[in-house]
Amino acid sequence: MASHSDTLVVFFGATAGANGGKLGSDERELILLVWQIVDLHEKKVGKLQRRLVKPDSLDLTDQCKEDTGLTVDELLKAEPLDTVLQQFQQSVSAEVKALGRSSYTLCVDSPLIIRQVLHPEASKKNLVLPECFYSFVDLRKEFHKCCPNSGPVRELTVTSMMEYACIPAVTDQESGMTEVENMMLITLHMLDEPYSHKFTGYEAVKYKFESGACSKTEAVDSETVIRARGLPWQSSDQDIARFFKGLNIAKGGVALCLNAQGRRNGEALVRFINVEHRDMALERHKHHMGSRYIEVYKATGEEFLKIAGGTSNEVAQFLSKEGQVIIRMRGLPFTATPQDVLGFLGQESPVTDGSEGLLFVKYPDGRPTGDAFVLFSCEEYAQNALKKHKQILGKRYIELFRSTAAEVQQVLNRYMSTPLISTLPPTPMVSVPVPVLATPPFLATGSTRDCVRLRGLPYTAAIEDILEFMGEHTVDIKPHGVHMVLNQQGRPSGDAFIQMKSADRAFMVSQKCHKKMMKDRYVEVFQCSTEEMSYVLMGGTLNRSGLSPPPCKLPCLSPPTYAAFATPSAILPSEAALYQPPLLATPRTPQPSPHSAAAAHSAAAAHAAAAHAAAGHVPTLAYYPPQPHAQLYMNMNMNYTAYYPSPPVSPSTVGYFAAAHPSSVAAAAVAAQPSPAMLQHAHAGTQHGALVRMQGLPYNAGVKDILSFFQGYQLSADAVLVLYNLAGQRSGEALVTFPSKEAARQAVAERSNHNLYGHPVRLLCCK
Repeated sequence: MASHSDTLVVFFGATAGANGGKLGSDERELILLVWQIVDLHEKKVGKLQRRLVKPDSLDLTDQCKEDTGLTVDELLKAEPLDTVLQQFQQSVSAEVKALGRSSYTLCVDSPLIIRQVLHPEASKKNLVLPECFYSFVDLRKEFHKCCPNSGPVRELTVTSMMEYACIPAVTDQESGMTEVENMMLITLHMLDEPYSHKFTGYEAVKYKFESGACSKTEAVDSETVIRARGLPWQSSDQDIARFFKGLNIAKGGVALCLNAQGRRNGEALVRFINVEHRDMALERHKHHMGSRYIEVYKATGEEFLKIAGGTSNEVAQFLSKEGQVIIRMRGLPFTATPQDVLGFLGQESPVTDGSEGLLFVKYPDGRPTGDAFVLFSCEEYAQNALKKHKQILGKRYIELFRSTAAEVQQVLNRYMSTPLISTLPPTPMVSVPVPVLATPPFLATGSTRDCVRLRGLPYTAAIEDILEFMGEHTVDIKPHGVHMVLNQQGRPSGDAFIQMKSADRAFMVSQKCHKKMMKDRYVEVFQCSTEEMSYVLMGGTLNRSGLSPPPCKLPCLSPPTYAAFATPSAILPSEAALYQPPLLATPRTPQPSPHSAAAAHSAAAAHAAAAHAAAGHVPTLAYYPPQPHAQLYMNMNMNYTAYYPSPPVSPSTVGYFAAAHPSSVAAAAVAAQPSPAMLQHAHAGTQHGALVRMQGLPYNAGVKDILSFFQGYQLSADAVLVLYNLAGQRSGEALVTFPSKEAARQAVAERSNHNLYGHPVRLLCCK
């Protein structure tokens, strides 16, 4: 339409807030529209038209009242925006037809009225703008073509252009009409000799955002990229494009940022077609998406490529099918096949090209991650698929949500990249306990979730408080498995990590201790992996936004100080290796003290106690507090987060003694009889009974309902553990402890798939 226009509509608008160069920067609504037609061939001018627009909010700023001279009473009598736009279209179409012309294009003094006001406001109010608002000419740029010496385009105004061309300005008209008449004078001046200007610089507003793939080798101008923060987590690329409606985003130019767990963190990088659109996007800082305000900042092309750029041919081929709706699936069973996924989605949501429309995300060694992306040819099929959100495939519930091409690249890049922390070689096992200084644990990375994270600890909490908080689960902590994380100032951060003997034990602790009180605060307990713990202990951060990697490339700060631990001499020589730190960096032998002879004598007593334990009595555990004088400085090229490591002991089973007393070593060898509760929840090697996992429970099912379900098995209320998710809601699962493996197998055989309140309950024997 625009390239063949023979009529211009000089167009002007004002809002209830900022106008001029800041038009649209404060989200204020449109209150005034003025326009006038000019025939480009005959140079005939139409009637000057002025319409007031009634906004939803009648709050006018003082600056607006001064600039426009409008009052609230005048706006109360006006029509709403959709009605005024209809009047505009009907009036202009009638005039163009009367002139014998067939098309027209808007002419504005800057793109702000179109891009920053009309399109965003129409998008928020769900109005469909007439087609004429998707193309326009910028009077400043056209004038600059005629008069290159008039100055930079961005600095040109109607007043400066008239002064440069020596055109007498109109000043006696109403607000808005004055600006349009002056713009018309400039237009006619360019159409006359000696310029005889042809308006050819038509600018377009994109109808919709185009998704697509981005290559790592593509050049991305840093002057075209912004970072948007504070987005709702469920926002899609189309939602973000709608927030920036009126501005042209490059193809595939929306990259949603993910945290270390692969979930969206409320940020996105957006790439625009040029710096002008980027600068207008920055003016939308703290504009609203629904009830949330969005922060907009400058970003770099390197940041965009890091998120959205890809190198995989498989991904490029997957994303080459344009016009497809992408759905992401999370939590798939590792054994799931394409046929399983297609069967799960069903016939009502057919996948594009069958299995060719599936992309399974894998680790570099080919292991499945449980994630997959699916292509659908239309919105209807995608909506049908989303209805299966949290339905069961195999024995797992599947999450489904909308995705983007950039998210596909980002997820693939994350899983295929080399881990930041490599696995270190194991420490040689020794047969004799040697006094060493405990150094920060170099933990082998792994995805096994055999750790728990404690968040929200009181800042006065010590290791003893944590062990008391863990209660009967203390016996399942690995040697040297308690790590209290300190901040950069060496003060408690409120976080701690606990290494458990198995993932099952970590899961049990996270379920039983989550939001349990410690002193006057409730503590959040989450199951996590060794890898996640290592990130924090190596200097990274683990917060609500996910993992941030350690500062490997930052200059090394002053080396932190670590407390020293003596090797517990009460442990048998064959078990001593279990209590050695995983890796030592330049271990030093502690200096002899005046009490060394007494300590040696006490150590002999401790060995005697250990031998007594080996003969069939309860094993003893000795706790040695850190020696205040013993320090170890790490000469490494990486900063470590400060922390306090500790052996696995419980206040209920071991006494804590001051290091200043020489007799404390011998006293620490005194054993305590474990409680029946501790024996019940002891390690698998000594545990009595067997666990059965219940799945598919009604969400309102409680302990009494489960006991009724197992009527006849003589279970107590203590044997039932109802599981909750992180939101504090019942997950539909429970763990039940049976007195023996035989009883557990019998219950699974007899009661599996029986109904509880209309829900078939699945039973599984646990290790």
